[in-house]
Amino acid sequence: MSISTPGGPERRPTVVTTGKKPAAGRPASGAKPGAGKSTGDSPRPAAGGKGKGPRKPIAPVKVSQGRSWGPIALFVAVGVLAVAIVGYGAWATFQGSKSWEKRADDISGIVNFRDKDPELVKGSNHQAGSLKYAQAPPVAGPHNATWQNCMGDVYDAPIANEHAVHSLEHGAVWIAYRPDLPADQLAKLKDKVAGKEKMMLSPYEGLDKPISLQTWGYQLKVDKADDSRIDEFIKTLRVNASIEGPTANCATGITATGTTPRDGTPMPTQ
Repeated sequence: MSISTPGGPERRPTVVTTGKKPAAGRPASGAKPGAGKSTGDSPRPAAGGKGKGPRKPIAPVKVSQGRSWGPIALFVAVGVLAVAIVGYGAWATFQGSKSWEKRADDISGIVNFRDKDPELVKGSNHQAGSLKYAQAPPVAGPHNATWQNCMGDVYDAPIANEHAVHSLEHGAVWIAYRPDLPADQLAKLKDKVAGKEKMMLSPYEGLDKPISLQTWGYQLKVDKADDSRIDEFIKTLRVNASIEGPTANCATGITATGTTPRDGTPMPTQ
C-alpha cells in the first residue's frame, strides 16, 4: 500500500512501531530476514550468561579439616621424654663425680660427727669394760678390742655398744630400732640387712626415734623403715666410712647378745 504525500514524490511507507518485541525466530516488521548477521559476529552467549560472555570457571572450595593433634602430641611427648633422659643422665653423672663424703652430707637429716667432733672419730682406741658414750646409739670413740659380727647379722636382742662401735670402725652400718617397732616395719629392715656384708641389725632401748642408722662418724634417725634415706645412707656409707680400709674384717666377730661387753674374748685377726 502506498501513501502519497502532498507536494512530494512517492516515499516509502513509514513503519509504525507498536512497542512489542517480535516473536522468537521471526524478524521485526520491515526487517529483512537474515539482516544483521555477518561472518564476523560474536557467538551467541551461553544460556544463562545474560549476554555477558562465557561463564567463568568456579574455583573449588577448600574445606579445612583442622590440625591432626595426635602426631603433634606424640612428638611433644617424645621430646619431653628425651629431655628428661638426658637431664637424668647429666644429674647421675654429676652425682657420681661427687666424693662419698659430699654425697653423705647431701642426705637430709644426717649428722656428721666427723665435722662436729674430730676427736671422737680418731679411732683405734681399744678399752676393756663398759664405756660411756655421748650418743645413743654411739657412732665412734673408744671400744672393745672385739667387734660384733657384722656379716648381715640380725640380732633379736640388744648388743653391747662397745662391740658394735668396733664394727663401725670396720665400715659396718648398724641399724638399731625400738623394741616396739611394728612387725611389718621390722621385716623391711631385716630385708635390708640379712646376709649383706658389713651390715647388722639389733633392737635398742631408749631410742628417741623408731629407727637409727650409724656408721663411723655418721648417724641418721628416721620414723619409718620405708624412708628412702635409709637406702641412700647404706649405699653411700657402708664400707666407705671405714677408717681401716675396705678390707677390714667383719667376720669372725662376737655373735653373743647382751649389753655387757665380753672382756677376755680373744681378739680376732683383723
